[in-house]
Amino acid sequence: MPKYVIERELPGAGALPPETIKAISQKSCGVLQQLGSEIQWLHSYVTDNKIYCVYIAPNEQMVREHARLGGFPANSVAQVKTVIDPTTAEG
Repeated sequence: MPKYVIERELPGAGALPPETIKAISQKSCGVLQQLGSEIQWLHSYVTDNKIYCVYIAPNEQMVREHARLGGFPANSVAQVKTVIDPTTAEG
């Protein structure tokens, strides 16, 4: 199943209090339950003004539907083509 990286512009994201992060996470999980098992949230990276999320989904449209239903920005959605790490240099 394809993996996607979603860039969400959210000014001040890095300063959000834990309760707000929890509420955002709960909203996301609720929308995922509505959409079914084809879409899965793996994890997210919170920076000063953006959140980068990694999802597994059958297509970009489902990722964007999750954002629409949750009221989340999805400023950029990119399909991951290859994953590399330090072990890639060994092979």
